Amino acid sequence: MSYKTIRNRTEASFTEKKSEFIGYISPAGTEEEAIGFINEIRAMHRKATHNCYAYILRNNNTGRHSDDGEPGGTAGMPIYDVLSKNGITDVVCVVTRYFGGILLGAGGLVHAYSKGASMALANAEIVNMEVADSLKISCDYTMYGIVNSVLPEFESIIRDTEFTDSVCIYADVKTELTESLTAKLIDRCNGKVKIEKLKSGYVEF
Repeated sequence: MSYKTIRNRTEASFTEKKSEFIGYISPAGTEEEAIGFINEIRAMHRKATHNCYAYILRNNNTGRHSDDGEPGGTAGMPIYDVLSKNGITDVVCVVTRYFGGILLGAGGLVHAYSKGASMALANAEIVNMEVADSLKISCDYTMYGIVNSVLPEFESIIRDTEFTDSVCIYADVKTELTESLTAKLIDRCNGKVKIEKLKSGYVEF
C-alpha cells in the first residue's frame, strides 16, 4: 500500500485584513511527533491570537484538528481538508494567526486558514512511499553491465555499488517487481548473479 507524505518542514505567511497568518507543515510519523511540532510552534508564537492545527497519520488511522479559540469549524477543519484532499498523510500543519483588529467572518476565516495550509504545503516536497525490498546483487565484472542495464527497467533505485573482487550493487525495488526482476537478472546473466533480500519496508520513490 503506497502513500504520499512530505519530505521536509516548510512555512509560508501572508496578511489578510491586517491579520498575519503563518502556516507551518512538517512530516510526522507518530502522534507524539505531531504534538511535539504543535507545541514547538506554540512556544515560538506565545503572543499569537491562535495556533490552529490538523494532522493525519497512518498509525491507527489518526486524524485530529483544533480551532484553538476560533469559531467552530473555521480553522482546524479547513487545514485538515487541505491535507486530506491532497492525499497527504504522516503530516502535521499549524496555522498561526496574529489578529489585526478586523473581523474576517466565518467564510473569511475558512479561506484564510485553508490558504495558510495550502501555501505551506506548496513549499514542501511531496514524496511517494512504496513498499519495497532492499536487495544486494552480487556478480562478477563481466556481468556488471547487464545488471546495470536491467535494474532501470524495474524502476530500481541504486543506493550503493561496491567494487572489490566482484561487484555488489545495493538497490531498492518495489516488492511487486522483485520476483520478475530476479527472474530476468538470472536469465540475462545465465545464473551468474546472486540476489539477496536484505529487508523490506517503505521506501521513497
